[in-house]
Amino acid sequence: MPESSAIRRVRAVVPAALLAAGLLLTGCGTGTGQGAAATPAQRSTAPAAATAAAPAGPGTAAPAGTVGGPGTPCALPVSFSLAADWEPEAVEPAADPDLAALTRQGPATLRCEVDAKPAGHVGFLRVWTVSEGRARAALEAFVTAEKGARGAVFSGVEAGPLTGVQTVYQVHAELTGGTKTERAFAVGTADGGVVIVHLGGLDTEEHEAMRPAYELARSTLRAS
Repeated sequence: MPESSAIRRVRAVVPAALLAAGLLLTGCGTGTGQGAAATPAQRSTAPAAATAAAPAGPGTAAPAGTVGGPGTPCALPVSFSLAADWEPEAVEPAADPDLAALTRQGPATLRCEVDAKPAGHVGFLRVWTVSEGRARAALEAFVTAEKGARGAVFSGVEAGPLTGVQTVYQVHAELTGGTKTERAFAVGTADGGVVIVHLGGLDTEEHEAMRPAYELARSTLRAS
């Protein structure tokens, strides 16, 4: 069956291991999810280093559109505001097993990707959904499934009127050969599922430049 443009970009940019290069990349429930204790790979062994690699961001971007609600490009359990020139596109289920594998990470399935290139950045804000579970457990499993993820630090976070969990962690950047920062937050949904919003980027510099768009999504998150 024909590939969506979103899937074609995934195949063109990343290797077969989903998000290995980090460019990969929806709420009435409020539980943060007290999932199983983090594995050694999830617990930070050097929190000071993780904090140094992820300095305080430059703030929140001004809203310039919405995604997730009726009439928007992505049908999601949540909606949130978009930064100027960030372009959302739904990721449709793929019948081909190889393509389908590119849209899964642990228990999560990729539903929407918001491209930062029109805004002058190299990266995506991606929305993933988990059919059932608790936010904390789902986010831990999501990070564990990312190749090379390490030093993950988890904390409670407010996402609009919802309470969720956030993580900041490091991964090996295959395209640059260095280490880069990624982050994500997760919230429970009214149907018992979980939404994960993830921000990657080419490198840590690009990640931090895109962080205001991520903070905008988090602060404006609402149930669709």
